[in-house]
Amino acid sequence: MAAEIRLFNCLSDNFGYLIHDPVSKATASIDAPEAGPIVKALQREGWTLTDILLTHHHADHVGGVAELKAKYNCRVVAPHDQTANYANADERVKQGDTVRVGNLSARVLETPGHTLDHISYIFDSEKAAFVADTLFSIGCGRVFEGTYPMMWESLLKLRALPDTTRIYCGHEYTQSNVKFALGIDKDNAALKARADQVTKLRAANQPTVPTTIGEEKETNIFLRADQPSVASAIGFAGKPAVEVFGELRERKNKS
Repeated sequence: MAAEIRLFNCLSDNFGYLIHDPVSKATASIDAPEAGPIVKALQREGWTLTDILLTHHHADHVGGVAELKAKYNCRVVAPHDQTANYANADERVKQGDTVRVGNLSARVLETPGHTLDHISYIFDSEKAAFVADTLFSIGCGRVFEGTYPMMWESLLKLRALPDTTRIYCGHEYTQSNVKFALGIDKDNAALKARADQVTKLRAANQPTVPTTIGEEKETNIFLRADQPSVASAIGFAGKPAVEVFGELRERKNKS
């Protein structure tokens, strides 16, 4: 039986996610922005929380951990980077490790840049990747603790996933990302089509995720920093992809 994934809103623009194994009944929350919406989603489905899989230490991704741990006595899995403090962590994981949620299996990718400790959970058999604040729909995370080369390498890891992989990111930022991308990638037909779709979804108060790696490779300008047309569009023709990426991220920071 396939895993069941539920998406819901947390805080102002965070996504909450539950992934459930219908065979073992194990259920994991990917990050825990706040406890209330997660508890409500669990109650609505009739599920019990067995695990919390954390991607990074920012408060809007760990704020609900203590309350959920106290309520469900669930296992808390956190990144291996010891520079980040996780008060309730039961297990630390790094690149190449595997995390099991019942019969489901997630492969850990280290995807630093937004933070130094950032990891992503790749459920290969489910074609699902929980990437938090590294890769967004039509965007990528702001680089707070890492460097642009570090973030670019993390994006390349995610870009290498199969095109059919569904991407579950940490925030609903797609509208602003589309606006920025269209300012540079004006002739991208796939991006224009995605922009129309996003407008309709948001008008109906519907989420713009999941997206897929295949869709992002066509429309996400940050994943296309190594394409000559993108470099030329920002006056960086012939420059290394990492410099093009850095310039794109700097412009997005100021947009």
